[in-house]
Amino acid sequence: MNVLYIERSTGDCRSGEWVDRLDLAVPPQRIVVGTGPGSFAGIRSALAFAQGYAIGSGCEVLGLPSACALAEHGRRTAVVGDARRDKFWVALFDGFRQMGDIFQVGREGLLKAVPDDFAVVTPDAQRIDRLLADTFGSRYEGGRTPSVEGLKAFAEANPAALKAEPLPIYLNPAVRD
Repeated sequence: MNVLYIERSTGDCRSGEWVDRLDLAVPPQRIVVGTGPGSFAGIRSALAFAQGYAIGSGCEVLGLPSACALAEHGRRTAVVGDARRDKFWVALFDGFRQMGDIFQVGREGLLKAVPDDFAVVTPDAQRIDRLLADTFGSRYEGGRTPSVEGLKAFAEANPAALKAEPLPIYLNPAVRD
């Protein structure tokens, strides 16, 4: 089956230029798209492209949280992101199995939210790198960018995690200030 993977972090989805980089030489039968959390504009444009393409082509669209792209086979990993306003989102993975829903915590609850035997990574290092290094010490492995390859590895290892009719993951209402 020809599958197209779209992860909004691999380019600036707010411009239309990222679409030009997609390999559509062979029309996909399925599109798997990262659903966030992350940039409102990036997630919405990636989903809109996938759903619009599917209408015209009849292909299937499935979604996975973007944090899944940072899970690794055989490792217990916590992906921690900046939910803004001194809150953080956390996704826990045991290899390619997501352990519960993505949840939010405040700064004071961050250390308790991540089990001691989990490595910690973030897609938001430019904003929370120092905080995570101070909070988790040697368990913090730094910033990582969710990738198409990571999304594909997770989807292939755990196809039951794919969601039909994907919606963006929004943890908070839009920030207007």
